[in-house]
Amino acid sequence: MNLLKNKTIAIIGGGPGGLTLARLLQKKGADVKVYERDFNREVRAQGATLDLHHESALKALEEAGLMDAFKANYRPDADRLRIVDENAEIFFDEHHENSKGDFGDEWFRPEIDRGPLRNLLLDSLAADTVVWDSHILSLEEIDNQWKIIFQNGNTATADIVIGADGANSKIRPFVTPIKPFYSGVTVLMGNIYDSEKNTPRINALLQGGKIMGFGNSQTLSVSAKGDGSLDFYAGWNIDPDWIKNADIDFKNDSQVLEWFKKEYSNWDSIWLELFEAEKNYLIPNPLYCMPLDQSWEAQSNITLIGDAAHLMPPYAGEGVNMAMLDALQLSESLTSENFTDLKSAIAHYEKQMFERFAEVGKETLDNTDWMHSPNGLKKIIEMFNWESN
Repeated sequence: MNLLKNKTIAIIGGGPGGLTLARLLQKKGADVKVYERDFNREVRAQGATLDLHHESALKALEEAGLMDAFKANYRPDADRLRIVDENAEIFFDEHHENSKGDFGDEWFRPEIDRGPLRNLLLDSLAADTVVWDSHILSLEEIDNQWKIIFQNGNTATADIVIGADGANSKIRPFVTPIKPFYSGVTVLMGNIYDSEKNTPRINALLQGGKIMGFGNSQTLSVSAKGDGSLDFYAGWNIDPDWIKNADIDFKNDSQVLEWFKKEYSNWDSIWLELFEAEKNYLIPNPLYCMPLDQSWEAQSNITLIGDAAHLMPPYAGEGVNMAMLDALQLSESLTSENFTDLKSAIAHYEKQMFERFAEVGKETLDNTDWMHSPNGLKKIIEMFNWESN
């Protein structure tokens, strides 16, 4: 039975999860549109480098027929990591190791910048699949169809809506009233262009890879990107209302620099480069997580993938991998001949998603906690030394 015959599908959100799902469903002949709030594909700098995992994101790309495109765009050796303390003293270094594996190896986790990943997914879709400048306001269910209402005044209709619209999903309230809770950690994220020129000491420490810095129950993570820029985020334990109460203009570099000097006063002057350089963006972000035991009754015409389904902090590297595996498993359920109706197909996908998130979310929260503790450096060195043996 073809559950999607004569059905229109609206995917809300054009991130890796939504675009992967669109590609997988189009391969099976489904009628799919992706509604993305960005004005066009070039309007916004894409975020940090992503490491894709064998059992999830890479598996989805393989099923989508995009492994050749991925291999042409990934960044070999960009996954090489240095773990340092607040004084930039190196305690663990992968730059002097031999090759870390290859495609097909379970623990090979190749890196790709978010921009090239998005582009290869966009290029794989049929023309006009993505409807840009489509910032959703709300949904209305009318005669077993969804009316989708956008900020620009446009509307669209679909038989099935899939929320792939991230942490502040407008689709999630139509699926469940369950809300996220604060993890206890806030991060300050930034991007600096031309890191060789603007952050020369950190660029030399990076060597095209990644840095994880630990000290005073705080973290600093830095990733090189293929365009010569770097992404970074500082993480620390703070009240969730800190952003509102801090009285800091995050567009004022001098104010943020003074905040960093005070908050990270035990950290070496090398890190000041991150806050003294001119930045493309600087965004404070309190980290939230969905309840690990979340569940809801499946519906026949709406569901969620990615952060919209299972928002969690970034400290296990699983966000994009979970989203792309969601896309794979949902596409398999919707196009399977094992189900006689859409509700049971969606329920099957959601059951798998709930079980995965309960496990991965716990790991992520555990990591978030111990990384921002006095023993963070010691624990991560022990973990990587154990994995290396």
